[in-house]
Amino acid sequence: MVYYFTSDIVSPSASIYVGKDKFENEELIKYGLEQDVWVRSSALPCPAGPLDSLTACAHVYLRLQDDESWENIPKELLEDCAQLTKANSIEGNKKDNITIIYTPWSNLLKNASMVTGQVSFHNPKLTRKILVATRQNPIVNRLNKTKVESYPDLRAEKENYLKIKRKEERRIREEKKNVEKHERKERDDLKWQKEHAYDDLMSEDSVVQSSNQDRDPDFLDDFM
Repeated sequence: MVYYFTSDIVSPSASIYVGKDKFENEELIKYGLEQDVWVRSSALPCPAGPLDSLTACAHVYLRLQDDESWENIPKELLEDCAQLTKANSIEGNKKDNITIIYTPWSNLLKNASMVTGQVSFHNPKLTRKILVATRQNPIVNRLNKTKVESYPDLRAEKENYLKIKRKEERRIREEKKNVEKHERKERDDLKWQKEHAYDDLMSEDSVVQSSNQDRDPDFLDDFM
């Protein structure tokens, strides 16, 4: 099960989602999308045992728009993600002044040596941190009002996303190819015009010269 939340402090509204438990987190790690941002407490250990609540160490994901970057997420939206992370972490919800870390989904590293729900980074420098002093109930309550439970086929969603992306990339390549072809034709036409700019004039000179050469030698006597 995945819990979806909507943050309407930005326009268009942002989608935030959280896995129910560490097993669901595994699926989210595996089938995340390129525009996803992973958010989690950086100071709290994630227990390996069974979980009775949402998650002992919440993995929160923010889905950005295609034209947005994880490096310039609005401060208010980051606060929503951080508060949701704190509120849905068993230990984090009990403590103040916790550090929240976030990074692009593509920076997540998962290998066979890691326990269920555990994750690391390809590049630790490709991360950001924010401090959450205390739980802000108005923010948490606002987000909880938008909460929706769902059982998505994450694999199918990703395959569909990649299919659409590949189709769009092909369209862009074809458009670029057509533009380049059109520009190349215009250059060739302009080059031909420059090379043959005097063809008509030279042809007229040849006709005049040929006409004079064909006249009888006594032609000028008619004017004397």
